[in-house]
Amino acid sequence: MNITAVESTTLIAIGYDESLKLLRLEFRSRAVYEYFGVPAAVHEALLRAPSIGACFNRMVRGCFPFCRAVRIDSERCPEGGL
Repeated sequence: MNITAVESTTLIAIGYDESLKLLRLEFRSRAVYEYFGVPAAVHEALLRAPSIGACFNRMVRGCFPFCRAVRIDSERCPEGGL
C-alpha cells in the first residue's frame, strides 16, 4: 500500500492499494478507516484537492463501505513483534 502524508485539518495520511481498490485514511484524531471498492480516480482527487476534508465529504463519506481499522503503533511494539 502506498501511503502519503498530507497537510489537512482533517487527515494526516492517505493510503491506497490499487489492486484491492482499498483506501486507508488516518484522521487527525488518529482513527484509521478503510474504504472498499474505491476507484483510483478518487484517491488521486483526494491527493490533488485544495481541501482534502471537503473532497472526502463529497467523494468518500457515505459513498463506499468502510470499517474502522486497527492502528498499529510501532513505538509500542516490541522488537521482533508482528
